[in-house]
Amino acid sequence: MKIIILGAGQVGSSLALSLANEAHDITLVDSDPRVLREIQGRADLRTLVGEASHPTVLEHAGAQDADMVIALTDSDETNMVACQVAYSLFHTPTKIARVRAVDYFGYNNLFVQEALPVDVLISPEYLISQSIQKLIEHPNSLQVRDFVGGQIKLLVMRAGKTMHGKQLKDIWELVPEVEARVVAVYRDNRPIPAVDTTVFQTGDEVFFLTSARDSVELTSQLHRTRRRYRRVVLAGGGNIGFHLAVSLENRYQIKLIEHNPGRAKFLSESLNKAIVLHGDAADEDMLVQENIQDTDVFCSLTNDDAANILSAMLAKRRGAKKVMSLINRPSYVDLVESHEIDVAISPHHITLGTLLAHVRKGDVVAVHSLRRGAAEAIEAIAHGDKHTSKVVGRRIGEIDLPKGATIGAIARGGEMILADEDLVIESEDHVIMFLADKSGVKEAEKLFQVSATFV
Repeated sequence: MKIIILGAGQVGSSLALSLANEAHDITLVDSDPRVLREIQGRADLRTLVGEASHPTVLEHAGAQDADMVIALTDSDETNMVACQVAYSLFHTPTKIARVRAVDYFGYNNLFVQEALPVDVLISPEYLISQSIQKLIEHPNSLQVRDFVGGQIKLLVMRAGKTMHGKQLKDIWELVPEVEARVVAVYRDNRPIPAVDTTVFQTGDEVFFLTSARDSVELTSQLHRTRRRYRRVVLAGGGNIGFHLAVSLENRYQIKLIEHNPGRAKFLSESLNKAIVLHGDAADEDMLVQENIQDTDVFCSLTNDDAANILSAMLAKRRGAKKVMSLINRPSYVDLVESHEIDVAISPHHITLGTLLAHVRKGDVVAVHSLRRGAAEAIEAIAHGDKHTSKVVGRRIGEIDLPKGATIGAIARGGEMILADEDLVIESEDHVIMFLADKSGVKEAEKLFQVSATFV
């Protein structure tokens, strides 16, 4: 597939490198030649210096025969204009734009071919706030990812005392009324076999697939914590903090800390139940005064990584039960996710998965980038029959899966069915697959491509 990516920021460069390594024809455009030079030496891709929305730049990038334009610059307006130019002048089939400003959303007749021809809108702030909301709704989880419109969930948890020393086949005694399957286990950042005889150790990262109705029960029972979160403190009243407060304020006790007095005034006037505090979230005296020791979840959500890390660590030391920190620099994520910071939230990995779903071949409807981009979980729809498909009409045990790949569950007729070797995949099944090694993505895509000549 020939793809033009506009903007070589963290998301743009990560996407370009990921797709180039999957043998796509990638052209990356940015106005900063230094950034492009750094990226060019890391993968087989073409770079072009120029303004993303200029017609001559898009022409030199090959928009006339490109399959897709993905506009990821820092400017919403540049992204939208670039899609307009790609459509009007070059008839590019698929146009994707990152749009941050919420004021553009909510108008049904704005993003249509006759007005602004953007086929897919990506709102990082919305995606991040939704991801954090799911973590708050599922106590003890490190990641929560949705499949089949939220009917099936992938939950990542650390093995605690209740799982330590138990074999995988025995942990279901802890959750007798829950339907779930373990699709992966990581120990010391390395995958280990997820088989019945695997013995868990405290700190293992365990990946579960389960239904939406059982997801909260699973996280609660495995950690023996029936109490749900109630008190949530959000540090940073930008778009993410504001969206999150709006989503949560009717179900949780929300305090939102904002250092800018004008923004704090706007937040206090816009929110109904959340308490808005004007101050510095890294001010220890303020945290103590606001009874941080009684807080269930503390989320640091400013644009400053250092401030987020500092305030989250301080909140943890002062008694907050769970702390999350927004970390924009990918290199910081592994460094800070420790016993002091429970969850490091990486905006570019969250956004990356949404973008990849529109690039994957075969009928892939959801992609989640995991393990800092080294692993993936995908949802693909099986089509065809035994003569035209490599999966339909076959037992899972018969399918030649890529190395490190596991089919964990399928959705059929709105119901989740946990996978085993004897389960036969039918046409229109939604298949949930975990890939411990992302290098197997191309093989996984081919499994779900229908061929008129395949026998």
